[in-house]
Amino acid sequence: MALEPFVAGYRADNRDVAPRTNPEIRHNVRMHRQVGHMLFRSTRRWLGFALLLAATTATAQQDLFPRPEGLEADVEFWRRVYTEVDTSSGFIHDSVNLGVVYRTLRFSEDTSRRQRNRIIRTAYDEIRAALGELADGKRTGLTAEERRVLDAWPEDVTSAELRAGAGQLRFQLGQSDRFRSGLIRSGTWKPYILSVLERRGLPLELAALPHVESSFDPTAYSKVGAAGMWQFTRSTGLRYMRIDHIVDERRDPYFSTTAAARLLQNNFDVLETWPLALTAYNHGVSGMRNAVRQQETRDIETIVRSYKGRTFGFASRNFYVAFLAALEIDRDPERFFGDLSFRQPAQSLTVAVPDFVRVDELGESLGLSPRELRHWNPALADPVWSGDKFVPRGFELRVPVTLGVDPAVRLAAIPATARYTAQMPDIYHRVGRGDTISQIAARYGVSMRSLVELNGLRSSNLIRAGQVLRLPGNGDSTPVTLADGAGVTTGPVSTYVVRRGDSINRIARRFGMSEDALMARNGIANRNLIYAGQELRIDDAGPSEEIVTVNDDIVVAAAVADPVAAAVEPTLPDESASALPLAAVESAVDGNADRGRVLADERRLLMAEAAL
Repeated sequence: MALEPFVAGYRADNRDVAPRTNPEIRHNVRMHRQVGHMLFRSTRRWLGFALLLAATTATAQQDLFPRPEGLEADVEFWRRVYTEVDTSSGFIHDSVNLGVVYRTLRFSEDTSRRQRNRIIRTAYDEIRAALGELADGKRTGLTAEERRVLDAWPEDVTSAELRAGAGQLRFQLGQSDRFRSGLIRSGTWKPYILSVLERRGLPLELAALPHVESSFDPTAYSKVGAAGMWQFTRSTGLRYMRIDHIVDERRDPYFSTTAAARLLQNNFDVLETWPLALTAYNHGVSGMRNAVRQQETRDIETIVRSYKGRTFGFASRNFYVAFLAALEIDRDPERFFGDLSFRQPAQSLTVAVPDFVRVDELGESLGLSPRELRHWNPALADPVWSGDKFVPRGFELRVPVTLGVDPAVRLAAIPATARYTAQMPDIYHRVGRGDTISQIAARYGVSMRSLVELNGLRSSNLIRAGQVLRLPGNGDSTPVTLADGAGVTTGPVSTYVVRRGDSINRIARRFGMSEDALMARNGIANRNLIYAGQELRIDDAGPSEEIVTVNDDIVVAAAVADPVAAAVEPTLPDESASALPLAAVESAVDGNADRGRVLADERRLLMAEAAL
């Protein structure tokens, strides 16, 4: 379309300056006009093709991410949540019919959570009372509250719907301030996300998903344990990333973006539609397969309205429509928020750490402060930054492009006396009868939170006698350096006895081997067919475990050659829905929040996934 004014101008110029009296000039004008007409016709054909292509692309995108008319009110609700009310306000609405919004509550900055809940409960009581009167048929002499409640519903509302509405009240916290901040932050990560999606052949619209999950905040951490910009739970994240007490790739926007793309692709391969694949991002693949089987359809509107899965709660049911609302805003942010100043894309590169090295040694060699290094490498866990653990060998360290010197050259210059042969050994505590997390934490002088996070516990109350807990710190036994010209400090292990709960992946990672090497050494054809008590041969270079005593408790201190940071997949991973998106944060008074729990038959269904 930008060419047509140029073509029109070209023709007008020829007409205006071409005298009709000179035959040579007339000939040139005719030639120019023919060329102009040819260019115009060619341009018109090109424009027509471009418009057709654009229309086809738009149609294709609409086919990939349909907006059923029956869900339009739901999309509109989330659009209002994202753009009209901030986190100091919210809507009281019907949890089933999202188009029914009874009140907008606004709280002052000094309103406590308890006061908010009291205000919300009072509003609930008043709205329930009005719904009760209306459900009994009252239509005249209405109070102001009854009139507001009735006007929130369509004119043809039935008494049954009004009566049901009394049990469907819900408070939704506003998100406009978070969404606006997320739009600004998205400038940092969007180009990389789009490049990953394009490289993997996935729809670029998926780049809007972090608006729903975290508002593009890589530091986001939910109350159900989901972490990072893409809000991976530990169980789901382990399928695609390294997550342990040394490296948690969920916190890194680069590692987790690739993992999210792989998860979304897997969801689509199994479920065959993007509405279902996106809903599975929250609810899990098995849950959505159950929905398809139960409803005998892949139609998202039918599933959203009719599926009654045990864990298919408000967040899962609304995940796709919330994504559609976020996508609409993301495509035209100025329409909703006016002029925005987006952050500049991050400019960085990565270099593999050649050996086990202290993080302060890396910072000194690269000329980066600890704060700068931590900013670029959020996947490294607290024990690394406190000096209790080394940066693992093979870790893809990210540095700014402004460094000026090839980082690989600088890392190569680190002296052998500062390079170690293995990771700092861990220390463990075996839980005794009557032990509690608080007692164990006090005994070793560590925080309860660090114990819970380090061991991936769901709660500080869920430990049992005989359980072995990893403790912060190390066993006061530093591995030797390369300058010493020796291997690990403990003797080689030739065999390993499989324990209950072990997998090929876990054993391989424990001894610094690849899964293929471990399977080949033991003649294992199926990685799933190992059993407790089975004896496996281990590479001679693999470190052993030794029993030591710390504070009179038997603990295990292992100088384990830490595995290279890479995407790994457990033998039988737990499929878990991602945590509730920030957009679905609910008041404490709402007892219907979907926690995205895994269905009981998840492991069995995952085994059969390839057959579907």
